[in-house]
Amino acid sequence: MKANTLTPTQQHLLKIFSFNDSEAYAHEVQEVLTRHFQAKLDQEADRLWDEGILDQKRLDEIRTEDLHRKN
Repeated sequence: MKANTLTPTQQHLLKIFSFNDSEAYAHEVQEVLTRHFQAKLDQEADRLWDEGILDQKRLDEIRTEDLHRKN
């Protein structure tokens, strides 16, 4: 059995949560992380659009794809 070790990010998050274990605090941290990763996703999508890799035709194709299907 392989031992699982925590990544530095996971260790840091555990330290943060140890200071305040309320549900409201957990929700606040979740919102902050969600906004952060949404901004990164938006930035990458903008880059792909600007470089011509992503366009409306491709977005329409993606909309009908089963993204959870394993190849």
